[in-house]
Amino acid sequence: MRAPGTRAVRPRNAATLFIIRRDGPKARVLMGKRHGGHDFMANLWVFPGGRIDPSDYRAPYATDLKPDVAAKFERHLPPSRGRALALTAIRETFEEAGLLLAQSAEPRSGVGPWREFLAQGALPDLEALSIIYRAVTPPQLAKRFDTWFLMADAERLVSLERQADCGELEEIAWFELEEALELPLPMVTRQVIHETMARIEDPHRPIPFMRFGVTSQKALHL
Repeated sequence: MRAPGTRAVRPRNAATLFIIRRDGPKARVLMGKRHGGHDFMANLWVFPGGRIDPSDYRAPYATDLKPDVAAKFERHLPPSRGRALALTAIRETFEEAGLLLAQSAEPRSGVGPWREFLAQGALPDLEALSIIYRAVTPPQLAKRFDTWFLMADAERLVSLERQADCGELEEIAWFELEEALELPLPMVTRQVIHETMARIEDPHRPIPFMRFGVTSQKALHL
């Protein structure tokens, strides 16, 4: 929690990825359990994701954002930040879960956080992404994020098998959406699952934008 009398921390830009499998009787989502030693959301189940890195503005990609997704980002963010956030979600999914939302390519050298990803012989598949949610965490927290929740079908992954020696999450698993709601979850993760269940029934629903205050939350739409 933020120390009393101090100013609210400015939210950091972040992105997370909701990967959905539709190859069974019911839709399933990829969830990962955070390590108990973390000082933020320890032992909770989450979607892979994290904060934006400067390298995400320069990373190469195989396909670009769909026009409607790019337009949505551009209405709310400075130029190029939306694509960078999309790349953040894909990079973090590889780092945390060992999965590549990408297309095959020649292995290439890279710097910083992208070095291991590009060495796999893959480039990010931005066209696979859609926006399903945005949330800004409450001002009383010491760590705050302005997080964009993106979704992609698991069929766009290079493989369902976790890459060797990858994965910061303690464990990962695929859960039916109703099962996922029974896990220990952050509040916003639970809301995103509920929203996704509704979106499966009505893909044209407006995209929620939740701004959490000290004692309340404000529901807007993107």
